[in-house]
Amino acid sequence: MLALAFPAAVFGTNCYVLATGPGQECIVVDPGIGVTDTLAEVLREHRLRPSAVLLTHGHVDHVYSVTPVCGGELGAYIHREDRYRLKDPLGSLDGGVLAMFEQQFGKAATWSEPSRIVEVDGGARLDLAGLMLDVLHAPGHTEGSVMFGVDGIPDGVPDEAACTTTMLTGDVLFAGSIGRTDLPGGSSEAMTTSLREVVLPLSDQTLVLPGHGPGSTMARERTTNPYLQNL
Repeated sequence: MLALAFPAAVFGTNCYVLATGPGQECIVVDPGIGVTDTLAEVLREHRLRPSAVLLTHGHVDHVYSVTPVCGGELGAYIHREDRYRLKDPLGSLDGGVLAMFEQQFGKAATWSEPSRIVEVDGGARLDLAGLMLDVLHAPGHTEGSVMFGVDGIPDGVPDEAACTTTMLTGDVLFAGSIGRTDLPGGSSEAMTTSLREVVLPLSDQTLVLPGHGPGSTMARERTTNPYLQNL
């Protein structure tokens, strides 16, 4: 599996590109703020053709570029409980953040919904770009936060990691931390349940690719992440 990652210009959101190999169709995961130019370069370099965009949740730092990436054809996949967030993700930002956006990019932030939005539920299995992805609903950061799991690991992952599956965890699980629960739609109780019932059962051989920061493994997080210690 070919997996490419780069951070967005604002908030450092990780944008991922997954494919079975160069020259194939691909999936784009969480295209955040200011990623379109870098994404275009990545697609050209590896001769990739996007077939879908997956969103781990509806916060603006994970979805801002979804409409230009999707164009008028590709589906934007999001959990049904976060679907409403695509109506106006900028509405949750304060004026200071919007002013920062304008200062950095030289224009005011604008938003329009993708033409084609596909609602998904936990337990769904998606067949996209030659990859089979499992949808795991893990609310807490938002109502519709999900993780996407795929068999196999990216080319180039060291053998000592001993991983056999990959999980894109969005803002549910980070290396050494978890997503915040104090934003609208967040819930510490729901996050605790998700960590106990969705995250902890994952195999130690799971490669963790989070929405922010470096990757990890479930073996490492199970033994070192303080938010998993008392569960």
